[in-house]
Amino acid sequence: MSSFLESRELRKIYKEVRKYIKIGPIFLTRYEKARIVGARSLQISYGAPILVEKPKNMIDPIKIAQVELKAGILPLTIRRENPSKEFQDIPINKLILKKD
Repeated sequence: MSSFLESRELRKIYKEVRKYIKIGPIFLTRYEKARIVGARSLQISYGAPILVEKPKNMIDPIKIAQVELKAGILPLTIRRENPSKEFQDIPINKLILKKD
């Protein structure tokens, strides 16, 4: 696929996401990502069910939480606030993950 078509599709995705997200960036920030992966890995280490099909040799809860985040199936919500105390609750699957 040419870069022109890819950029056209990306612009379309960005416009759709921007319609929904009013506060903050349309991307999942590195701080939010760290918080989500940390919280989910703690849940997994305490025995929470794993939501994805994991490889047999993967036992690290942090790596499993990262796989779940990339799959986009975590039922978590982020609350973003303005200094004026306005806030917006955003489901994780609405935010765009940057490529690592």
